[in-house]
Order: sequence, then C-alpha cells, then structure tokens
Amino acid sequence: MSESPFTAQQATIDPVLYISGPTGSGKSAVALALAKSLGKAAIVNADAFQLYRGYEILSAAPSQRDQAEIPHHLYGVLSLTETCDAIRFADMARTVIDDLVSRDIQPIVAGGSGLYLKALTHGLAPTPAGDAELRAQLDDLSLSELVAWYQRLDPEGAAATNLLNRRYVTRNLEISLLSGKPASELKREFVVPEPHLRAVVLTREREDLYERINRRTAQMFQDGVVDEIRRLEGTPLSATAEKAIGLAEIRAFIRDETDQDSAIERIRQSTRHYAKRQLTWFRREKAFQSVCLDASETADSATDRILALFPELPNTAHPR
Repeated sequence: MSESPFTAQQATIDPVLYISGPTGSGKSAVALALAKSLGKAAIVNADAFQLYRGYEILSAAPSQRDQAEIPHHLYGVLSLTETCDAIRFADMARTVIDDLVSRDIQPIVAGGSGLYLKALTHGLAPTPAGDAELRAQLDDLSLSELVAWYQRLDPEGAAATNLLNRRYVTRNLEISLLSGKPASELKREFVVPEPHLRAVVLTREREDLYERINRRTAQMFQDGVVDEIRRLEGTPLSATAEKAIGLAEIRAFIRDETDQDSAIERIRQSTRHYAKRQLTWFRREKAFQSVCLDASETADSATDRILALFPELPNTAHPR
C-alpha cells in the first residue's frame, strides 16, 4: 500500500481537480472537455462499478473513442470476481495520481461514488494492526461462528461483506474487536476533516436529471446491456460487483421473469433513487462547490464555468 499523503492538518491544496455529482449529471463528458481545455491532463475514475471489466455498458463507462482521445485510468481494472472498497480504491487512485503529478500531468478525478471520493480526499483513518493472539483464537472458530459473531458486532458491515470469504470476515471481526467499534463505522472515519480541494459537484434540475436517466437507461438496452450481462452467467461475482444498479432487473429479464419495458422502468426507478442518495451525500461535502447545469448546457460551457472557479489551473488548450 502506498504511503498516505495525509497529515493531521492538510496545509496545501490538493493538486487534483474533482468532478463529482449524481449519476446522469454528465460527469464523464465534462471531465473529457476539461481535460482537453487543460491540455496536459488525464482522467481518473471514481465510480465503483466502472472499475470493473465486463460492466462497460451497465456502468455507462466512457467509450473507447473517448479513452483513446484522453488518457483514462482505473477503468475496467478489476475482475468482476474481485471485491473492492473505499480503502482499496483510495490506494489505487493515489498511486495513479502521484504518478501523474510527478510527470506534470493534471489529474481529473471523475465519479459519483461518495465514500470512495471521500476516502481519497479526506484520508481514511487507519484500522488496527493485526493481533497474533486474537487471530489465533479466531482461527480456531468455524466460518459460521465467525459470521455469527461479526453479524452481532457489525450488522451493517456484515451485510456488505462476502460472508463466504473467511479472510474478509476474520479481518473485519478483528477490526471490530480491537477498535471497540464496528468495522464499517471505523472505515468511515477520516484523517482530514476539511481538506482544501478544487472540487465541484454537478447538479441539474430534477426533471432534467430524471429525463437524462430515462434516456440513458433506454440507450443501455439499445447498446446491448442484456448480452453483456448474459455473458456473465456462471461467473461468481463479488459482493461489490453484485450491487450494480440494473443487474438484478436484467437478470430477471433474461430468465423471462419480466418483460423488457418493465425491466427498463425498474432500472430507471432504482437509478433515480440512487441519484437522490448521491445528492444527499454531496450536500454534506462542504469542500465541493455546486455547479448547476441547465438542460441546454454543453460540456464546453460547463468547462468554462468550472475553470472560472479555479483560475490558477493552466488552460493550455487553443480557445474554443
């Protein structure tokens, strides 16, 4: 794991430009336009499901054309069998960011996974180191005994953990016992309460956002999302990958348990609910400046507005 860049007080501004917001708000297009304007820039993914190979359509990952035009990092880097969390993401992202900064390339982190972003911007508090004596005691227990104990101490964390993976269960139980707090709670504690960031959250009027979500869901089916998910039959997806919005509905359609129109409508509803949760999360993030886009706004005009917020950023591209 790379060395944490955080100290008790973060005195200097983070070199990254963060573009966040709810699903469907246009983050990918705006990040691409920003990268072109800044000239020497690269985009780093902060969407939990765009990390995975095999979810390109389901997660609305940037197209191959866009990725060829501007360097993109952390897209399709994980197998769908791999579990990921905020700690792992932040470590991967910080490694990429440090490399970009060392080569004088402006990192643009784009995505809407709030906890992943916060782990990166605020630094997750360290978890207790392993204890050999406690680990020996846990090793003597059966998996079912470990699971039952962990579920009592941290029901929220247990619900998000692959309970068939003894290593994950044992480590989370160990963290809970050693810290005296549920592992899921400890993993939400941060090093820097108020970081200095160049960060925006893109918002839209509700009707516009919902219409964009509706169009994108229909487009997913036109682009072949059903075949994408059908190809995954027999693949043991991780607990993280199983949470992808739309996965359950498309599986139900493949099994002839519902029709396509019903599946599309349920995905739209789930996506709208997710967008509402994202907006609630980002309203609490005071380091992110809100940029409300109207229905007629282009990625280029949004870029101009964002660059005006951070005039110190080098705009080296030719004027549009």
